[in-house]
Amino acid sequence: MRKPLLLHLSPAILCVPFHRMSKTFGVPWPEFNDGVTYTDVVSASDSELALIDYYSSKHKNSAPLQGWLQRINNGQIKVDGTIVTEPKTILRAGSKLVYHRLPWPEPDAPYLLEILYEDDDVIALNKPSGLQVLPGGLFQQRTVLTQLQWWDEKKNCSPAGQESHPVPVHRLGRGTSGILLCAKTKLAKTRLAAYFAEGTSVVGGNRDADMKLRTVRKISKIYRALVNGILEKDEIVIEQPIGTVQYPGVAKGLYVASASGKPALSKVAVLERDVQGGHTTVRVLWF
Repeated sequence: MRKPLLLHLSPAILCVPFHRMSKTFGVPWPEFNDGVTYTDVVSASDSELALIDYYSSKHKNSAPLQGWLQRINNGQIKVDGTIVTEPKTILRAGSKLVYHRLPWPEPDAPYLLEILYEDDDVIALNKPSGLQVLPGGLFQQRTVLTQLQWWDEKKNCSPAGQESHPVPVHRLGRGTSGILLCAKTKLAKTRLAAYFAEGTSVVGGNRDADMKLRTVRKISKIYRALVNGILEKDEIVIEQPIGTVQYPGVAKGLYVASASGKPALSKVAVLERDVQGGHTTVRVLWF
């Protein structure tokens, strides 16, 4: 039996003991996605509002008044299962509203995924840069999740007696490459999510205690990054809170150092200094 290897992929790294595999899967993206549906339930306070008033006030960031008028006239909105094309239709509390956004061509994105490890419960993928993990913003179809679901339709990858449920259990930014761990069953998803959550609620207390938590965690994340400038110290501890800020093209915002963010702790180790190029390659241990 071959000895399991310890995999390190940059820039995002998830340490997984595995036997090297060489399998890829992926379906080329269609020109247009399937569109998206958004559901609302009318609250008591919004009862008696006209359909156009509801959408132009509640979802004014999605489209201006004329945009919502056009969508209603196009028959893109249902009220309690019936297409409504009259903008002045009066809404009632408890009514279910469904808006169907028409299909659109999504930005270019890779589609091939390499399988690094697979068993009955999990699959570890090599996620390429440029591919989003979960739907969001302009990327509703061109995601890792979609390719996993298409792959699962062709292959029954769940153990006997367990419903197949392929889904990523953590995130990697769209521009980040590296190992992405995915659960193949609901039970695996629940347990892996708990492993990732271990210790995160106590970060921000004692630094030494926080770092010791990593030695008992079942899953650790390691990132490799290229830093602009030359770091003088070989090791740095970063304790800046991390929060989100609005950023063009990123629906839920970009995660950055923010005084109003959540406590965070990372240990940075210098791997290489490129003095001539003015860059430093570092390894970041995330606690």
